[in-house]
Amino acid sequence: MHNHFYRPVKGNIRTVLLAFFCIIFFCQNVYATKEIDSLLKVLDKAIADREGYTANKETRIDTIKKKLKNQGSLEDKYRLNNDIILEYQSFKCDSALAYIERNIQIAKDLNHADYLSESKLKLAFISAMSGLFTQAAEIFDTIHYDSLPLHLKVLYWWSHIRYNENLVKYSDSQKFERVYEQENKNSRDVLMGLLDPKGEMYLKEMAFKLKGDGDYTASAKIQEQLFKLAEPNSHGYAMSAMGLAMVYKELSNANLEEKYLILAAITDTRLAVKENESLLTLAIHLYNKGEVNRAYNYVRASLEDANFYNSRFRNAVIARTQPIIEATYLAKIEQQRKNLHLYALLISIFAVVLILSLYFLYRQIKVVSAAKKSLSQTNNQLISVNQRLDEANLIREKYIGYYINQCAVYLDKLDEYRRNVNRKIKAGQVEALQKLTTSTSTLEKDAQELYQDFDSTFLEVYPTFVDELNLLLREEERFSLKKG
Repeated sequence: MHNHFYRPVKGNIRTVLLAFFCIIFFCQNVYATKEIDSLLKVLDKAIADREGYTANKETRIDTIKKKLKNQGSLEDKYRLNNDIILEYQSFKCDSALAYIERNIQIAKDLNHADYLSESKLKLAFISAMSGLFTQAAEIFDTIHYDSLPLHLKVLYWWSHIRYNENLVKYSDSQKFERVYEQENKNSRDVLMGLLDPKGEMYLKEMAFKLKGDGDYTASAKIQEQLFKLAEPNSHGYAMSAMGLAMVYKELSNANLEEKYLILAAITDTRLAVKENESLLTLAIHLYNKGEVNRAYNYVRASLEDANFYNSRFRNAVIARTQPIIEATYLAKIEQQRKNLHLYALLISIFAVVLILSLYFLYRQIKVVSAAKKSLSQTNNQLISVNQRLDEANLIREKYIGYYINQCAVYLDKLDEYRRNVNRKIKAGQVEALQKLTTSTSTLEKDAQELYQDFDSTFLEVYPTFVDELNLLLREEERFSLKKG
């Protein structure tokens, strides 16, 4: 008995919970879609304002250069050159290389081994960023690693990792990709051995190591912590967002991948970062998603940034993707053009049909209008005929009434005359009877009454008869009715 009542309740609870989770999932998807749409609009605005961000970047660099002119000390010049290199290393690689060369010369003039090693490592890093991989490898070979202080050993391996990462992207070969990734893994292990396990840089490298080992969930957890600590609108913030996007790609979470790619692209664009990997990656993501228009705009912006940065490496990476996106975009434009021609043809045909329809409709309206006019005239004639029939009926009614009335009057007079004659015959009044029958006064009186009744009835039926008759007569011959 207990089981019969328990099972339906359990089934109902499961149904309610399933519906509840479905609603939550739907709401999350709707919110995520709206959030991504809003972020894409922000990115579109940032791309449209790129010239302003570039001008701001150049103004900051010019400010440092002005300070550099006023410095006489080689140490101060070296320090300010490093500030300029930091600004240029993701903005203009040629300028960054030029100021690194200046610092190499200053380090030689100061006979400062650490300055020289630091500048060479920066030279190797920028060379790799610009696609000069052979030169970068040669520079690494000239550095005496064992004599480097700890912070430069960290920079050495960090630069090595970036060098190998760029080689992977540049080579586009699975064979070499495995080799470079293994070298990267070895370099990262050495680097992490030099770092403080509680430091931010160690956590970053640990997240990349976990990602390389396939532990994407653990990597995402660390990178989410680092992203929360990153200062908004900074290059570190953009790099953290990019790292999260890549790990969420491996976790097949397309919404979060796209969200963090957009955040990275917005930040890089606002910071005038011309070595802009995030915007190109986002363009490829949107292209695979089917959003060809935005993908085309973003890949063109990436190409313009790469040309501005003057990186053969970045141009080579873009060159593998840009023609595909551009071809799809142009095919879409061509299809739209064909559709437009088809729509124009259909609209033209529709316009011709509409004009013909309007013409025939106008003809029909004219026919109907003429029919209505004829019908109106017929109706007016019918109304006139009906009015005349009504008048004739009125005349008949008047004359019939008059005739019946006169008959009744004369019947009464005859009956009275009969009784009068009968009385006189009974009384023997022969002379009075003779006198009564020979007199014409009664007949004249009756005739006069007949005429008056007829005139009265006629004028009642035709009240304008006399006036209408007078119009047909000369003025001196017209009738003038007296009162009564």
